[in-house]
Amino acid sequence: MNEETYKTMRSVGAGNLVIGILAVVAGVAIGVLAIVNGGRLLRKKSDIMF
Repeated sequence: MNEETYKTMRSVGAGNLVIGILAVVAGVAIGVLAIVNGGRLLRKKSDIMF
């Protein structure tokens, strides 16, 4: 019974690690995209009229 519990805990831990890594990668990608798009807006600032 204890061995089954440890196997479950190991698989849950591995899954949480994968989810954490994916969240960090997605956050970095979204941050880079936001910086790039902000730079594009600043570069074209003179062309934008309201």
